[in-house]
Amino acid sequence: MPAYNAAQTLRSTFFAIPSGVADKVLLVDDASSDRTVEVAKELEIQVIEHPHNVGYGGNQKTCYMEALRQGADVVVMLHPDGQYDPKVLGDMVAAIQSGKGDIALGSRFLAPGAARKGGMPWWKFLANRFLTTCENLVLGLHLSEYHTGYRAYSRRFLETVPFLRNSNDFVFDTQILVQAAAFDFAIAEVPVNTKYFSEASSVNFRVSTVYGLKTLAVLGGYLLHRLGLKSRLFKH
Repeated sequence: MPAYNAAQTLRSTFFAIPSGVADKVLLVDDASSDRTVEVAKELEIQVIEHPHNVGYGGNQKTCYMEALRQGADVVVMLHPDGQYDPKVLGDMVAAIQSGKGDIALGSRFLAPGAARKGGMPWWKFLANRFLTTCENLVLGLHLSEYHTGYRAYSRRFLETVPFLRNSNDFVFDTQILVQAAAFDFAIAEVPVNTKYFSEASSVNFRVSTVYGLKTLAVLGGYLLHRLGLKSRLFKH
């Protein structure tokens, strides 16, 4: 769980995780100003605290490196803000363990109309559709979306791709999926319900716009890589 100011939603998210699915829950706190760390410790969740805020991508780097250090075979990223349904966590793990892919994405778009029914703002919906179309065209894939924050990765994948070279901000999520394509890893999708509400973490229009532009830049860098102008993001 990459966490930032998630004290209000952490408890309910944690208790919604199906029993027997996760061997261990790890929370990395990115210098929250609320009681996220205290709540996590009350729940007996293992906590790693960043002394200062390093960003969403930087938080994920700590999560994955620590999970690998502890011997995890499958690592699931679940936001502690309650936006994504923890009940499908088992389906995410099963998709990897059954060999469907080394990455499993919790997609809000597999079920028709699910994203809008869950409260996704119209401008995020349109941006998601535009960027996903661009990514499918550039990467030669047929995913229903690339911008979910609900993801599972195999140990083999995380030990192969150079994710530590990625950005510390939100575009980390784009970079790691483009790396998956560059290294020929299969990506599975699992339908997931989502909900948008005031306590859930959600980036604003300005940050989302910057994220969208950075996503297009990553795709451009990947195309140049394919044309011979090699990028360190897409090679060992």
